Amino acid sequence: MDVFALCADEVRAHDRDRFLADLFAPEAKRRYLFALHAFNIEIARVREAISGPMPGEIRLQWWRDVLSGEARGEVAGHPVAAALLETIGLHDLPRAAFDNLIAARIFDLYNDPMPSLTDLEGYAGETASALLQLAALILSEGKDPGTADAAGHAGVAQALTGLMRALPQHASRQQLFMPADLMERHGVRAEDIFAGRTTPELLRMLADLRATARRHLGAARAALAGADRAVLPAFLPVALVEPVLALMDRPDYDPFKTPVDPPQWKRQWWLWRAARKGAF
Repeated sequence: MDVFALCADEVRAHDRDRFLADLFAPEAKRRYLFALHAFNIEIARVREAISGPMPGEIRLQWWRDVLSGEARGEVAGHPVAAALLETIGLHDLPRAAFDNLIAARIFDLYNDPMPSLTDLEGYAGETASALLQLAALILSEGKDPGTADAAGHAGVAQALTGLMRALPQHASRQQLFMPADLMERHGVRAEDIFAGRTTPELLRMLADLRATARRHLGAARAALAGADRAVLPAFLPVALVEPVLALMDRPDYDPFKTPVDPPQWKRQWWLWRAARKGAF
């Protein structure tokens, strides 16, 4: 069984944008990026795969045990776990980053409100930013690629954009990633979001959140400007952030009705353009 080929199939099926971005990496490195991104898929969809928070926490704990070596006997039957452990070992990836990522994903299992924008940025840092930095470490042979600041800002921009896109899905299950302090500042009510009601207050808050995402995107671009081009494939998915934000800027934008799902050919073109330019 080629565990890395199975990881590639998983990413191709469930995270097409990252799969295509990974293809711009050197062939010898793609398998390890596929393993990393297949692991992310496993963690990100725990809520959809379980019947409640407690089974979800058990599943996440299993991944912690895998990383700590306590579930060694079970790894052979799980191709993503086997490929991930090999990837971590070969590139000396920091296991603490994986543990923090898993811990952050516990929030996904519950319907607790996100307390503040700072908390949301922290969540993004432990998840999306960590994933970018780990991919950069793989591409730099485990050496410090000098991309921590770029990954930090890029991941926040990426996560905020993704969470705004997913607002209808999260609202349908009474889950709220929108920060409470921002909601209070703009007078947004959770009950309106859960009912799928687009209010002027909600539109103003989302515009504020888009501005925050763009500030992080600008900081990420500046931080990555002097980085080794070898790490660029790790950051290619961030090239999709600005075009998606632009779709949300439309005057007739309705977060519950306006499709914000660019066709695959456009997303592929944006990735190709970023790879050619050497910047997102």
